[in-house]
Amino acid sequence: MKRSKQRAQQFLFIRKQVFYHFERGQDVATVLHLVHNLLHDDDEDEDKPSQPRMQNVGEQGHMALLGHSLAAYISVLDRERLRKLTTRILSDTTLWLCRLFSYENGSAYFHEDDRDGLVKVCRLVINARYEEYSSEGYAVLSSKQPVIYQSASGRPGLGQHLCSQLGLPLSSLCTVPCNTIFGSQHQMDVALLDKLIKEDVEAGKLPLLLIANAGTPGAGHTDKLSRLRELCDQYSMWLHVEGVNLATLALGQASSAIMAATRSDSMTLTPGQWLGLPAVTAVTLYRHEDPAMSLAAGLTSSQPVARLRALPLWLSLQHLGHDGIVHKIRHATALSQHLLQRLKALTSIKTSVEDELSSPVVLFKFSQDMSAASSGGSVEGFCAGEKEVLDAFNRWLGEQLVQWVPSSGVDVVELEDEGTCVRFSPLLTAAVLGTQQENTEELLEKLSELVPAMCSTMSLRQDFREEVHRHSPSLTYREQLSWPGLGAVRYEPQAEGMDESRMEEELQKINSELLKKLQELDSDIIFSTGPEFGTEEDCIFVGMVTEDVDVSELVDTVAALGRDIEESGRLLENMTEVVRKGILEAELQLQKANEEKLMEEVCARLLGALRQLPLVGSVLNWFSPSQSSIKGRTFNLAAGSLDSTEGTYSSKAQAGRQSQQETPTSSSKKHPGYLGDERVCNLKCDPDMKLVDSTFSH
Repeated sequence: MKRSKQRAQQFLFIRKQVFYHFERGQDVATVLHLVHNLLHDDDEDEDKPSQPRMQNVGEQGHMALLGHSLAAYISVLDRERLRKLTTRILSDTTLWLCRLFSYENGSAYFHEDDRDGLVKVCRLVINARYEEYSSEGYAVLSSKQPVIYQSASGRPGLGQHLCSQLGLPLSSLCTVPCNTIFGSQHQMDVALLDKLIKEDVEAGKLPLLLIANAGTPGAGHTDKLSRLRELCDQYSMWLHVEGVNLATLALGQASSAIMAATRSDSMTLTPGQWLGLPAVTAVTLYRHEDPAMSLAAGLTSSQPVARLRALPLWLSLQHLGHDGIVHKIRHATALSQHLLQRLKALTSIKTSVEDELSSPVVLFKFSQDMSAASSGGSVEGFCAGEKEVLDAFNRWLGEQLVQWVPSSGVDVVELEDEGTCVRFSPLLTAAVLGTQQENTEELLEKLSELVPAMCSTMSLRQDFREEVHRHSPSLTYREQLSWPGLGAVRYEPQAEGMDESRMEEELQKINSELLKKLQELDSDIIFSTGPEFGTEEDCIFVGMVTEDVDVSELVDTVAALGRDIEESGRLLENMTEVVRKGILEAELQLQKANEEKLMEEVCARLLGALRQLPLVGSVLNWFSPSQSSIKGRTFNLAAGSLDSTEGTYSSKAQAGRQSQQETPTSSSKKHPGYLGDERVCNLKCDPDMKLVDSTFSH
């Protein structure tokens, strides 16, 4: 709270300084210093783990960054010189890319958003298929509604983005399911696509464009591009291809499935990701013979400044050269093959690739039969959530690998059929992170450490569940299929006659204290409160365990600690209740004693007045001599009662009489807990009758 307050004050101070300097203006050094502070404003924050702030920028990266600065300088040249220079840059870059990726007679469109090229291509196709579109606009689309086909395993939200940018209804988008029986479950079902196209033609619609994948975003699989090309030719459709596997076209020895992409009408490339070039545009290569339609669709521009978007890529391609580009792509594919071969040797790890000889994307996950892994007991009803449990374990595995081996570039993906998997796609990350074979070895080493713990935890989950049930009703097992660990348990206090709100408060208090006790144990097991956004509250979540863990002993420890906490709390509560009742009794007795003392004082004054009479006083003193008595009170914590001190002082009177005669002031000393004639005890209690203050006065 203190740190956040300081940061808020610092932010307000900076804002004031910014407005002040904005009015007066600043020199270049001051502006650069401000930028430096903005980039490193939280470097001193100790609460945040240290993480790399930017990607690995080599010489080729500096060339790309230099291109942005040069573009700004070049834009101020005179118009004719600017036109010649931008034309040269655009034509060179287009020629190099077409040769590099075997895309003959192609044109190039450079764009910041990697979806923008497809949007422009769709406009080009609409202009080509609807002759009166340039003059009539969207009115001509009502006669034959255009239809865009995409795969169910394509980029999420891509079709909706196209419809939004083109002003088309979502009914113009047709999502084609993937194979269910034959072929890859991430490939578009060509037979079903043919059926859907025929139905749309019969309904009076116009099949416009097909979006195919050469490397799906999730699994990296490639559609059957050859058959899709034939289908597009049959129905006069435009074929657009995108995906990470298009990078392998530069190797010259790509698979036939990938080489079919060179026959497409257009394809989108992302060389910035593949080559580790920061702030480099994406490129859409396309083939079309009418420059006027390309200009109308926005694929070409008559503005020289717009062509400068190709300058950073132009510089980087020249710096790397053909051999440098091929080396980077081949290095990424070699990393995938190396990891794939090593993963096959690991038990309980299942790999999933499209082509074991050339696939640049490797999927793997932890896989273990939970029913076979249980060491005993019935597993009926437990295997129903096996997929969810495995997904949780694989999600944890991916997070651990990302944390411990960040340079490997692995990430976690959620797939419909395979579930949660860990993905290794070096074509997207190796050039940026500088991934080497040593990093894949680190990944395998960490994986070898984590898998045994995952196997033992998976095999002991059912045993843990049964042991917790054995300690019922003091312990209850909480079903948490999404928890990557041994399981969740809750200690239930055994209290009778307690209302619901008090029971919840007691439950939370005991389990919170129990968690602290377990975390203080000298053990490698991690105890926590569970997921941040979990549904179960007041539970203790047990993390991963090794095979040498005795589950029975672990659960016994949890139950024993819970009982100790409950009993100590109950003892304290009983003592509090005793003290509260004792205070109530003390107040009543003190009130009664004060009333009796008041009556005694009245009687004493009356007798004192009578004793002053000569004859009556002598007779009264003879019959009732004046005596002083000590009437004190002492509170017994053990018994919770208020006792009189009269017996105590009467037993000590004779023993202390001689010392009292020798020391007259000693009679003023009182026994601890004394509440006698000369002093009054004032007790203050809160509404719950808990003692909050006590004072003594004469």
